[in-house]
Amino acid sequence: SDSTYDLRNHVSVKRLMKEAAELRDPTEHYHAQPLEDNLFEWHFSVRGPPDSDFDGGVYHGRIVLPPEYPMKPPSIILLTPNGRFEVGKKICLSISGHHPETWQPSWSIRTALIAIIGFMPTKGEGAIGSLDYTPEERRALAKKSLDFCCDACGSCMRSALLALSPDSDPRPVDPQAHRLAQQINFKADSSSSAADSGSSAAAAAATSSNSESSATAERDTEDTASAEQTESSSVAPQTSSEGPSVPAAPSPRQRRSQNQIQSPRYPVFTASPAAQLPPQDAGHTGLAVLIVLLTLALAALIFRRIYLAHEYKFDYEL
Repeated sequence: SDSTYDLRNHVSVKRLMKEAAELRDPTEHYHAQPLEDNLFEWHFSVRGPPDSDFDGGVYHGRIVLPPEYPMKPPSIILLTPNGRFEVGKKICLSISGHHPETWQPSWSIRTALIAIIGFMPTKGEGAIGSLDYTPEERRALAKKSLDFCCDACGSCMRSALLALSPDSDPRPVDPQAHRLAQQINFKADSSSSAADSGSSAAAAAATSSNSESSATAERDTEDTASAEQTESSSVAPQTSSEGPSVPAAPSPRQRRSQNQIQSPRYPVFTASPAAQLPPQDAGHTGLAVLIVLLTLALAALIFRRIYLAHEYKFDYEL
């Protein structure tokens, strides 16, 4: 409901105002403040951790907070090229918006800043928004980072943080924030491993499909060869079953003897291999039907001839 949303937004505003007051003054290691016209977008600056490839660099970025903060995590985006996190892309930490299931409301913007500093020397391992530049490239970017100035908030990295002094601690000192930051884990992108397994499964499926296609093609070739052999064997009996030529004007006795000689030979069509084999496809089925129709037509013709011969004989004897 609107009242519940307004209450949550009121809690978020109260919490952010408190954190803005606590982080108003820059330290030697980090600084963060909301934009003048948007309390839910903060800009921060962090110093590269000592004794690392980022030593001497100062890096700038954005923190975008949801209306449900601190119940939901912020999104963190680096704006300074650094060789560890992609510029302009949400980075993937258990403290960031990529993993709301691991976010704890006790964490704060200060905790996020300390976590970013602590995670810069770690390996990317394929996480979202991570990079694995060489140490030489990172050192070069660390020196170049001091020339960066933000157009949105006006911060310049040379003056964004307090200068380090010989007596200053090389690392951020905040026991409570440091203890909370130690609970933060680096989260690799699980979707990349799922994509890899999906592509492997797709490749395996493609290989299986190709094997099945090859086997099907071989079976089709064998079926075609057997069909051609069947058709050739069925043609041979038809050619050999042709009887002697009929005289132009046979007598009734010759016609009866010719019918008696040819009649036993016509059933050869019904005993042909093509008619006995079960049809394997539409072409074989049509051939079998044609043979049956021809057989019936020839049988009808034979019976008609026999009938006409007997009728002619009866007329002749009369």
